[in-house]
Amino acid sequence: MATGEAEINRCPPGGREGVERLAAIVGRSPLPLDAASGAEGPRRLAVIDEAWCIGCTLCLDACPTDAILGRSKRMHTVIEAHCTGCERCIPVCPVDCIALVPSDSGERTGWGAWSQVQANEALGRYRLHRARAITMPTAIDEEPAPEYVSAPPLAPNPPQTPPSEDSAADRRKAAIAAALARARERRG
Repeated sequence: MATGEAEINRCPPGGREGVERLAAIVGRSPLPLDAASGAEGPRRLAVIDEAWCIGCTLCLDACPTDAILGRSKRMHTVIEAHCTGCERCIPVCPVDCIALVPSDSGERTGWGAWSQVQANEALGRYRLHRARAITMPTAIDEEPAPEYVSAPPLAPNPPQTPPSEDSAADRRKAAIAAALARARERRG
């Protein structure tokens, strides 16, 4: 495998047939489904326990099809029709308020649990998500700064250094820690 190429065997919702289809598209030999990514099974959908959601927005960035709707510091919800059951939202949730429930696919697994229309819609939503992720950086609690009309400064401002990535990460960690504390307080 060339450097920078991702494995194509990490999609439990697509199952064995999904891996084979991807391999054919990119001209590679199919690999067995990566067990570390999950197991092929009936299609499941994410559900958020809205009473426990703290609005951290981590699941919004993790969802590859934008199936989660919400905003910072507000509860989130899942749009079932857009959820692929990929499970990417679960490990990023700091309060474990996301669970997977069976979909209407019955016992059909992998590619058999999908219609071609559903697969095409998921692919389209994924492509839109990727395009937006490239053009719009996101970070927790960052909203556009308000534009103020003010008089020019009286004295020149000293040069400012941009915030480091470490300080942004520290702010995110502090925001999550505060949200966890509020959630624990509500539970207790």
